[in-house]
Amino acid sequence: MKKFLSITILTIFFSVQPTTEGKLSRNQPEIFGEGTITQIGLVVKDIEKTSKAYADFLRVDVPEWLLTDSVDKAHTVYKDRLTEARAKLAFFRLKNLTIELIEPVGGPSTWQEFLDTHGEGIHHIAFEIKGMDEKIIQLQRKGMTLLQKGDYEGGRYCYIDSSQQLGVLLELLENF
Repeated sequence: MKKFLSITILTIFFSVQPTTEGKLSRNQPEIFGEGTITQIGLVVKDIEKTSKAYADFLRVDVPEWLLTDSVDKAHTVYKDRLTEARAKLAFFRLKNLTIELIEPVGGPSTWQEFLDTHGEGIHHIAFEIKGMDEKIIQLQRKGMTLLQKGDYEGGRYCYIDSSQQLGVLLELLENF
């Protein structure tokens, strides 16, 4: 029931379509550009096992996983504290969306907290955005909390706790 409710909420939330002027139908500025979801992230216990299952289901090759950078390069902050958190990541790049598998390794993180609290499952939906700092402020005004942020080669990310409002976390990705 909980997963069904989350999917229903997301379907309703993201069914608002931009008008031809590029504004939401309620004449409010868009937080997420054109509102395109670019990624769904799933936290998993075993990335090799889950990657094989998804590859078999999607009829594609098993992607190689990569390990996120260490804190000295990624500057990972979780709940306002630097953390040694890292994760194994595997990406299934589909025509319209990327499925990201995440296996947490080491240090406190939103990934490990999710796995410990909920088990495996949908961790976040992601949007590519511009102006991350402004987007974070806009979401905080809606009662959402910044959980984790960090850098990656060519960009930065953050996770916003929107679980009370939307039933799922949001990830913002800003590429340079």
